[in-house]
Amino acid sequence: MLELKSTYIGELKIEVTGTYMLGGSPLGQRRLDRLDKGHFKGPKIQAEIMAGGMDLLLGGADGAVRPDVRLVLKLDDGETLLIAYRGVRHGVPEVMERIARGEEVPPNEYYLRTGLVFETASRKYDWMNRIVGVGVGRRAPGAAIYDVFEIL
Repeated sequence: MLELKSTYIGELKIEVTGTYMLGGSPLGQRRLDRLDKGHFKGPKIQAEIMAGGMDLLLGGADGAVRPDVRLVLKLDDGETLLIAYRGVRHGVPEVMERIARGEEVPPNEYYLRTGLVFETASRKYDWMNRIVGVGVGRRAPGAAIYDVFEIL
């Protein structure tokens, strides 16, 4: 296979509702973001993010930040979905500083990608238990937004 194939699942919008600075640890600069609002909407899924999500964001000496996220979502039919993902965001220092200040920065000026896995007890969404997703992300003031694709 010379090319990676995918299909669109939906838009995952995650709103940051609180931030706690842990600061410098042996692993890097750690920031904890509460993720209590947002949605996951696409052709086969409609869901809202439930309170209690968390990003254990790690800023490295290389200038990149690495999200480590857990989210619980309530689907429109009452089912529950767990999403876990890790990824990386990097760009030139000036762009990373603009994002850190909460400015709107065009996504072609930096790199933000994540690898997502899903878990649910729902029969309807059981297909998600057996796929890997990739999120192509962008930052907005107070939120991260990903176009999520199933890797085929």
